[in-house]
Amino acid sequence: MRFGVLGTGTWAKDVHASALAAHPSAELVGVWGRNVAKAKAVGAEFDVPGFADVGELLDLVDAVAIALPPHVQAPLAERAAAAGKHLLLEKPIAFDVAAADRVLATVRNAGVASVVFFTFRFQAATSTWLAQSARTQLAGGAGSWLSSLAGTPFAASPWRQERGALWDIGPHALSVLVPALGPVVSVQAGAGLRDTVHLVLTHESGVASTVTLSHTVAPMSEGIEFFVHGDAGRLVLLPDTGSPVEAFGTAVDELTAAALTGGVHPCDVAFGRDVVAVLATAVRALDSGCRERVAG
Repeated sequence: MRFGVLGTGTWAKDVHASALAAHPSAELVGVWGRNVAKAKAVGAEFDVPGFADVGELLDLVDAVAIALPPHVQAPLAERAAAAGKHLLLEKPIAFDVAAADRVLATVRNAGVASVVFFTFRFQAATSTWLAQSARTQLAGGAGSWLSSLAGTPFAASPWRQERGALWDIGPHALSVLVPALGPVVSVQAGAGLRDTVHLVLTHESGVASTVTLSHTVAPMSEGIEFFVHGDAGRLVLLPDTGSPVEAFGTAVDELTAAALTGGVHPCDVAFGRDVVAVLATAVRALDSGCRERVAG
């Protein structure tokens, strides 16, 4: 499958382009970016051209891998899908449900395959954890991701600074808790120090889970843990954040398989849309101080 990368930032270069360039059955054809000079520079690192015209790149590929801010990604994903290109998107797929709905509608109308790169979902440990969870009568769960963006390549990311941990790492929490516990139907939320947020999620099954997210804790407080609990005890997932390139390679394989078979991937844009709906509901709950129901 021939891929174009849309984006020139650290994640686009070090994960998307690197994984595609090394992939045994995918071909990296070119890079497009809002800054043409950066697109050409990133492309040169992988011996492919950098494009000033996204349409020109779309004409040469079967699929696009997009690593851009969500509000930039969504309209480009629509354009690529309408042109018949398969989509490998970043999370969240958009900042509002209306934009996510437009991407979903375009994908369905075009009949293209889609995968959203929720990193943990493309790791063997997560698959094992979800399989164990499916064999357990679950009573609830919890997740905590405490981090510091200071000193990382993402510290200067405008959208992460503006939207905080809820929109950046909240999708990762939902990507593991939702398949384990079921769709979220309502959200309660409370704000903590700086961008820290605490969520209580009520799932369709009637069980609840709690999530704490932050990008602004002290470095010594950093850590990630998810667990579900039930009749078989507590099942703990300690996600791997050190191998995104390998996980992205798996995502490429699974997008390719979905494109060839016409299958629906569990992390497709429909799931990505539902994640956006939960995050938007959490924002409303923070503003209102009340439990808010998730829009269907």
